[in-house]
Amino acid sequence: MLATGLALTGCENLAPPSDGGPSDSAAATAGGGRAVNPLDNPDGTKPGLAAVTSPADRARARSLIEKVATKGRGPKTGYDRDKFGYAWMDSVPGGVPFAHNGCDTRNDLLKRDGEQVRFRTGSNCVVISMTLRDPYTGKTISWRKSRATAVQIDHVMPLSYDWQMGASRWPKGKREDIANDPLNLIPVDGPANGAKGDSGPATWLPPNKRIRCAYSVRFAQVSLKYDLPVTAADKRMMLKQCGG
Repeated sequence: MLATGLALTGCENLAPPSDGGPSDSAAATAGGGRAVNPLDNPDGTKPGLAAVTSPADRARARSLIEKVATKGRGPKTGYDRDKFGYAWMDSVPGGVPFAHNGCDTRNDLLKRDGEQVRFRTGSNCVVISMTLRDPYTGKTISWRKSRATAVQIDHVMPLSYDWQMGASRWPKGKREDIANDPLNLIPVDGPANGAKGDSGPATWLPPNKRIRCAYSVRFAQVSLKYDLPVTAADKRMMLKQCGG
């Protein structure tokens, strides 16, 4: 389920496994709703990633980012995507949102952020088409399952980065949680996700400049939830995006 060249990045594509059923008709249509400011979406269950623009919200953003701890980035030694569980597992042990609902993480995220969502016949889980307002590029993407990699699920705090910042010492269950936590996951433009790799904010930011403070907030939210530090350079860049 990983795109070639992305197995070590923590940024995964949407090439789905065979579902064994019809893929050309829809059972239902749903709407992802409009994007939500990450400051108002601390568990990641609401759709999208809205820009953080008001002076008050940008001050709140800087206050949040200031709480993030820093340390040097460790080696990738021993990193493997499988150490974070298979993609995209519904059976994560830690009780993250959407877990154990009978639908895999990938489709949960498509349903959360997509608009005009259409499902496989007889399913309220398997998404076969949708419209995505991609926060990273600002583009609107008409997505179909037949061209799955046009949209990919980004780990905001990449799994390889997590490994280097301390997740290598975690029990596997906690790694499975961060790999499937909707707080750390955003459906985005595939090429933009591929360009990110396992970069932190100091070396990669979304092309859409309006969203960069919101992206920094989400990176900080994941860091704080999982008690994972970031590099000093990444923290400085995150603060800069929110006016700090």
